[in-house]
Amino acid sequence: MAGSQDKEKLKEKLTPIQYEVTQNNATERPGTGEYDEFFEEGIYVDVVSGEPLFSSNDKYDAGCGWPSFTKPIKKRTVKEKRDRTFGMERTEVRSQEADSHLGHVFTDGPQDKGGLRYCINSAAMRFVPKSELKEKGYEEYLAEFE
Repeated sequence: MAGSQDKEKLKEKLTPIQYEVTQNNATERPGTGEYDEFFEEGIYVDVVSGEPLFSSNDKYDAGCGWPSFTKPIKKRTVKEKRDRTFGMERTEVRSQEADSHLGHVFTDGPQDKGGLRYCINSAAMRFVPKSELKEKGYEEYLAEFE
């Protein structure tokens, strides 16, 4: 999304918190996101572009106040970027297509699942239930749940 016209369209499409998180690298307050304690079967997609990001199969309760996943749904759906803001050394996670800020990845995840914790803002994602994958154009992800 380049240009101010695109930004204005996005502001109309997204809620204020969705816009702040995805476009201005904001972070929702811990425990406030709709997907923090949400465990239905389905996939999580970028709220801006609809690109698939994470599967409920890889979601777990890390107790950190944000939805946590052990890995992206596909290797290339997210990109990582060094983040040195707020005097910390972290790895930011962004969506591949829309370049939305999603959250951060840490190395304190479950060791038996690779050791990563993708700590993601609910506001950056939209949930697509397993029962709606086909009708919403995400049929290829049905195999995740068989």
